Amino acid sequence: MTRLILLMLIGCIGMTTNAVAHILENISADIQKSGQEERTDSLVHAEALQAMIDKYFVLEADRAVLKDGQTVYVSSGINFVSVENDKAVVQISFNANASGLNGVGGITVEGSVSAYKMEQDKRGYTYLTCNVLGTGISARIDITLSPETNRASVTVTPNFNSNKVTLTGILKSAGNSNVFKGISL
Repeated sequence: MTRLILLMLIGCIGMTTNAVAHILENISADIQKSGQEERTDSLVHAEALQAMIDKYFVLEADRAVLKDGQTVYVSSGINFVSVENDKAVVQISFNANASGLNGVGGITVEGSVSAYKMEQDKRGYTYLTCNVLGTGISARIDITLSPETNRASVTVTPNFNSNKVTLTGILKSAGNSNVFKGISL
C-alpha cells in the first residue's frame, strides 16, 4: 500500500514538474516576444524620426477628429499628409463613395513648406511644426510623433478659418508609403 501511495506521489510530482516547466516555457516565450516587439517598435520609431529629419515622410491617417470633437475612421490609403523636401500635400477624403473635388471623395491641396521646426521633449515625444502655403491651402501643420513607435498625429489649422482637423495614423518614409493622391486644386 505504501508503495502505491509512493508511486502516486512520484507521479504527481512528475506531472507538477512538467506543468511548471510548461508554464516557464510560456513565460520565456512571452518575454522573448515582448523584447522583439520593443525592438521592432524602436526600429520603426527611428525610421519615422529619420524621415521627419530628412523632410521625406507621409502620415497615413486611419482616424480624423473634426473641430467639434467628432471622430471619424478613415481609409489610410487616401487620407494623409506628406512632406517631400519643401513641398507638402494634405489630402482628406471622408467619403470615398462620392468623387469630391479630388476624385477620391474629398480634397487634395499642395503647397510649399516653410518654418520647418522639430524638437523633442524629455518623455521622447517629437514635435514638428511648419507652415504650408499654396493654391487652396494656407495652414499651420503640427505633428506629434509618439516615443518608441511610429504612431503620430497631425493637426492642420487653416490660417483663414477655424476648420481645423486632426489626423492620427502611422508616420513612415515617403518611399515606403502606399497612398493614392487625388487631383489637387
